[in-house]
Amino acid sequence: MATLWYGCSIYTLQEEGHLVEAVVTEGDKIIGLGSIEELENSFNITIKHNLNGSTMFPGFVDSHIHLIGHGEKLVRLDLSSYHSKQEVLQAVREYAMKLEDGEWVIGEGWNENQWDEPVPIVRSELDEVVPDHPVLLKRVCRHAMVVNSVALKEASINKHSECPPGGVFGKDLDGELNGIFKENAQDLILNAVPNPSEDYLKKALRTAIADAHQKGLTGVHTEDLAYYNGFEDTYKLFQEVIEKEGNKLRAHLLVNHEVMNDFESAGSSFLKGSKWIEFGAIKIFTDGSLGGRTALLSHPYADDPTTNGVAIFPQNELNELVARARELDMPVAIHAIGDLAFEMVLQAIEEHPLKGAGIDRLIHAQILRLDLIERAKKLPVILDIQPSFVASDFPWVIERVGEDHMEYCYAWKTLKEHLHCAGGSDAPVEEIAPLLGIQAAVTRTNPFDMERVAYQPNESLSVYEAVCLYTKGSAMAACHEEDRGMIQKGFLADFTILAENIFNIDPHDISRIQVDRTVIGGEVVFERA
Repeated sequence: MATLWYGCSIYTLQEEGHLVEAVVTEGDKIIGLGSIEELENSFNITIKHNLNGSTMFPGFVDSHIHLIGHGEKLVRLDLSSYHSKQEVLQAVREYAMKLEDGEWVIGEGWNENQWDEPVPIVRSELDEVVPDHPVLLKRVCRHAMVVNSVALKEASINKHSECPPGGVFGKDLDGELNGIFKENAQDLILNAVPNPSEDYLKKALRTAIADAHQKGLTGVHTEDLAYYNGFEDTYKLFQEVIEKEGNKLRAHLLVNHEVMNDFESAGSSFLKGSKWIEFGAIKIFTDGSLGGRTALLSHPYADDPTTNGVAIFPQNELNELVARARELDMPVAIHAIGDLAFEMVLQAIEEHPLKGAGIDRLIHAQILRLDLIERAKKLPVILDIQPSFVASDFPWVIERVGEDHMEYCYAWKTLKEHLHCAGGSDAPVEEIAPLLGIQAAVTRTNPFDMERVAYQPNESLSVYEAVCLYTKGSAMAACHEEDRGMIQKGFLADFTILAENIFNIDPHDISRIQVDRTVIGGEVVFERA
């Protein structure tokens, strides 16, 4: 039973500007493309979808996301839209008033860099607004959090507690804990938070998938397996919600290094799974974030010369983690924002090269140097970049890193000329919408900046290059170049259908384009009213 899709501009992405008049699908595959007449003569078409002037692309795929975390952001206290510390504290106060005695107040997404006065929240301020509930507020980057005194008591932490390697305790001038925890130190707090219920996690995952559909995503590469009651329970959660309940989404699951042993014990391997859920590379963190000054730089921070960031692991331990992944015949996907972190990753991969299937992934690649790009060119790697970081990090990142070190920072054009790249959002850190990332990659502006200031415009991508990040780039990162990322015979029938032609409008309006339909495996999973 074949289906004809027609009546729109269909960009195959087989090459720039390549268009076809119509596509025929059967089951979850593309079986033909060309003119309406020749397709109707060649196939027994029983269903026709007239797309009424829309624009069709291969399905957009986010190459770097935390899917359950994105759902949590949508179902609980979201602090990402507030523009002052006072607004955040008031929201936390009002939220706490609705909770049962002793229930944790957990909020997501505060970002002091978008406040009128960019000064982080501290414990004493939380104590004033919520003195009787434990409070945990995750910074937008998720590499830092702030808690109140009740939360410290619940976690049995005081100023004499030992900070774990790769972690940071925030302290005031008197040496007292100010409630800010960074990187590995966050685990001490998280271990005290009651495990979320299965119903809560299912709700978060369903909500995230529905939002992904609405944003035009047919798949995601997501890292969740170490955070929600362990490897087995989290994997089963994905199976329940996606496969058994039928909430279709192609989920490529990165495997956090902390659950490598569980992964091995389960008999799993790279790309093992189903057409909906499969395992990807081993995920490792090398450093933190620029917002929390924990991204590892080769020089001191310009706005705080007392630090150059945090190394989550020393070089020898990072090397050992990569070697362990190789024992499992697995590629690695390594978070590296700062240039020194990126250098450490290159050294680990050079010492333990990938011999099996796949491709190593270097995630973020924001603060780089030319010599590092030259070294990376010699390796079988792909960069997972987040174009929307340009919109959210500039101009404050210039003051933080230093003007003299910005030449190869957020350098998407340079990177794409020399290396393979895939596009993601890092949601819930950023908005999940791929169109927002595409616009940021093309314009190098913040969509809310009425003056449209462009940062390093020489690193702008063309619209075609930016779209390819979320299609062909994501397919390559997941080793699916042979069946995803283009509209081509034999490829999956996954389509993102937009209300307007992204190539024919002002690039500053790209993020305002509405998604008409999202199609996964030949089935419409979202349709705009």
